[in-house]
Amino acid sequence: MDHQNQTIKIITNTGNPASLKPLIAASLYGFKVALESVSVSPDGKQRPRLPVLVANEKTKLFDTNVMVTYLLELAGIPHPSANLLNLLNFEAHSLFPLVLSYLLEKADTDFGVGKELLNVLVELERRLKGESFFSGNVKPDIEDAIVWATLYPLFSANDKITKKCPLLLKWYILVESADLTKAAVNLLQPVSGREAAKQILVCNPTASISLYGEKIKMEKLKLDDLPGGDATSTAVSSEEIQLARESWVRPTPTSAVKSKRAGRILPLAGQKNYFITSALPYVNNVPHLGTIIGCVLSADVFARYCRIRGRNTLYICGTDEYGTATETKALEENLTPQQICDKYHKLHKEIYDWFDISFDYFGRTTTKEQTEVGQEIFLKLWNNGFLKEMVVQQLFCNPCKRFLSDRFVEGTCPACAYEDARGDQCDKCGRLTNSIELKNPRCKVCGSKDVTTKNSDQVFLDLPKLEEKVGLEEWLNRSSEEWTSNARHIAKSWIREGLKERCITRDLKWGTPVPIEKYKDKVFYVWFDAPIGYISMTKCYTKDYWKAWWMNPDPEIDIEYYQFMAKDNVPFHSILFPASLRGTKDPWTLVRHIMATEYLNYEDGKFSKSRGVGVFGNDAIQTGESKFYFHAHQWHQHSQ
Repeated sequence: MDHQNQTIKIITNTGNPASLKPLIAASLYGFKVALESVSVSPDGKQRPRLPVLVANEKTKLFDTNVMVTYLLELAGIPHPSANLLNLLNFEAHSLFPLVLSYLLEKADTDFGVGKELLNVLVELERRLKGESFFSGNVKPDIEDAIVWATLYPLFSANDKITKKCPLLLKWYILVESADLTKAAVNLLQPVSGREAAKQILVCNPTASISLYGEKIKMEKLKLDDLPGGDATSTAVSSEEIQLARESWVRPTPTSAVKSKRAGRILPLAGQKNYFITSALPYVNNVPHLGTIIGCVLSADVFARYCRIRGRNTLYICGTDEYGTATETKALEENLTPQQICDKYHKLHKEIYDWFDISFDYFGRTTTKEQTEVGQEIFLKLWNNGFLKEMVVQQLFCNPCKRFLSDRFVEGTCPACAYEDARGDQCDKCGRLTNSIELKNPRCKVCGSKDVTTKNSDQVFLDLPKLEEKVGLEEWLNRSSEEWTSNARHIAKSWIREGLKERCITRDLKWGTPVPIEKYKDKVFYVWFDAPIGYISMTKCYTKDYWKAWWMNPDPEIDIEYYQFMAKDNVPFHSILFPASLRGTKDPWTLVRHIMATEYLNYEDGKFSKSRGVGVFGNDAIQTGESKFYFHAHQWHQHSQ
């Protein structure tokens, strides 16, 4: 069938400028257009999702970018260019949400949404690169139609922000004068300014995503001004899901360009969703190159690859701020633990920014969300019978009059005889230890060897019972096939040696409080608490929508969870964390891929933040070398 004789039917609410994009695209590729404008029922009983492109009796499309790609296929262009795909992604994730948010919030251009939008408009000016049109042609093409239609509510209202972008304003006027554009505007009669944002929102509430990812509350828009009552979103159609599946299997041209994205990233139905986390670095020092190669850079490379391939991707990381590592650093610098956390969180963020690490969210564990999620998991384990109370002997420093947990004590490793092993783990052989097992223990605070033992009531995670009741070994055997070989071997060695109860509370002040009256003066062990940070940071980022990534019951939502870390973190992520989640009996998203790196050595020894050994991020910046030199050098060293 000759597509130029085919009529495309588009249904829209009156004046909705979101319909401009498919209208112009249809005309551009020679389709006849039948536009049907409908009024939304004032009683709110009829509020269809609009606009909609009616391809045939069975196929209706609701996403305007899907409409564009559908029209391209009908016109005999089944594989859009990489430039067009990047532009569609940029428009959907950055430009459109920012324009909508700016208009609804009446934002200022000096900060917040207004400033972000201005930055994006300046980026668009840069993309023109002296050309008259984004297509690079002598007349407007589909790329120009996409951007112009999205900017119409802003530029047609002569908003103040348009005066700050003279090149873009000149381009806008050129496209506006094109015959196809004028025909679409005359046919639709779209409204502009804030009224345009309302018309878009009233029949597509899912478009109401602000810069910070929160849904714009309808009451802010003066409901009396909107046709109908409460806004309710329409479910994604089966046709759209099928198109998403087809897009997934279709080869996607790659591009080195990565568009900045605005708005909350949530998992999408009908396709794979990639959830990526890096092991959380301690805030007890500036991050060194071992930290960056061990968990951050490798995850960043994979996240960038996923985005370039068009995959829906969320990359989360942050600083691990509780535990003895923070307390000992606070004592060294004569600061409070909170001051240490604030100081080094800022330094970490600055260094990762210098290395261009593309986190979607970089958080921290000293938040109320961390406390809420951590205590809820603990209480469910407690109520389900997977926690055990035990009296244990702990080292006690007589001069300091304090229990010596984890990094407050050092001594000789009972396994490899390393003389500087810590109270929870030996850096040389990687063995997890209890401080009482150390030979020749000494207090890290005062250096004294006047160390004795005292009894202390603690709470243990009952790993043997969890292994029996929730199928931990069966899950590990099934899941670990997708892990790196070192991660798989470390995890299976734990199972092979037999799981033992693991203490998850400490006699400390700095940490998440244990929510049991008897243990109110204790806190969670940092390695029970730290991986929960992935959950709490997702909650900080997505607000009320964090369970979409962590507890999604929808069978159409497929989440591939990747964790990146150095090999010494493997036991906590492969055994303790998944065991804790499974023990709650909630439908948690569990890791499918653990990617563990070997240590990056410094003069035949392991990099160490706490011991000040290695090349640190601030040293790298001060060398004056390009960040790409360090990226390349790290990958070269790691591949040896």
